Amino acid sequence: MKINEIAKKLNISTRAIRFYEEKGLISPEKQSENSYRIFNETDIWRLQTIISLREIGIPLEEIKKVLLNIEQEDKKEVEYYLNLQRASMYSRWVELKQQLDTIEQMIDKLKVRETLNLEDIFELANGSKRLNAIRKQWSDQWGFDKLAPTFDQQLLNLFPEMIQIEDYKLSLNAAVECISPKKEEIGLDIGVGTGNFASKFILKGVQMKGIDQSKEMLKQCEIKYPEIETKLGNFLAIPFSNGEFNFVISSFTYNHLLDEQKVLALDEVNRVLKPQGRICIIDFMYENKVPPRKDKQYTDRSELIKQLNHMGFITIYQQINEYIHLVYGVKKL
Repeated sequence: MKINEIAKKLNISTRAIRFYEEKGLISPEKQSENSYRIFNETDIWRLQTIISLREIGIPLEEIKKVLLNIEQEDKKEVEYYLNLQRASMYSRWVELKQQLDTIEQMIDKLKVRETLNLEDIFELANGSKRLNAIRKQWSDQWGFDKLAPTFDQQLLNLFPEMIQIEDYKLSLNAAVECISPKKEEIGLDIGVGTGNFASKFILKGVQMKGIDQSKEMLKQCEIKYPEIETKLGNFLAIPFSNGEFNFVISSFTYNHLLDEQKVLALDEVNRVLKPQGRICIIDFMYENKVPPRKDKQYTDRSELIKQLNHMGFITIYQQINEYIHLVYGVKKL
């Protein structure tokens, strides 16, 4: 097929086709006598794939990698790129939701006052901008992709002075007891890692899903527990729909967030929970406003409970040892 024919068939412009050729995404043959481009079945397939991937927002440089992996039948790498794009789109959706909330507040103020002054506009807009900036400040400071292959062996060595195997097991078992999962329920593990926490619920016959920002951690989880559905994602942009889960769990992940990010994270958890949904967070925490060690990241337990109560949760807590605390909450009707 010639370029005009393929453009008509795929409903794109000839200019777009030439652009993809310039970028090295396609390489149709050219007739020697007139240099007309001739597209074979492979070229058509590649163009269809490019159009589909562009439609979901994947950049051209990433499309090159995806095409190569598809042709090499590397399913895992293709899945990773699609996972990455889904996580990115959920992150943008959360930002868009924040902007929509800001517009709603502006409209509400306008209805009450019948006017909207510049100070109102600046205050609301800057608040929205600040929250989006807070979300983007998150980064993996631990290098979990590198840790993943030997993470289970190293887990207790990461904090030998703070967590022992007995306390680790006790905290996970205490969380299972608090959640009291039922077989028909669906749970989410945020920061699923290699699946150690989520597997406790699998043993109870519960359907578990997990998210993690580390591609390599998810690989290890899939090897160990293929029954756990995993996605790339984090506390600040959970790649699932509203009201999808009966409960959300997380162990030793929440403390990786900045204090301002923790409020946004709880909003996301609340969004994906069903009515009367439950949350259980195990982490390094402190009480009485004084962290037991200044060289580690901690969560203020009283502040976490305060935020959950403000969002309509009934909460309880359990202290496992000097450093490890468990906070459990149930959404009110």
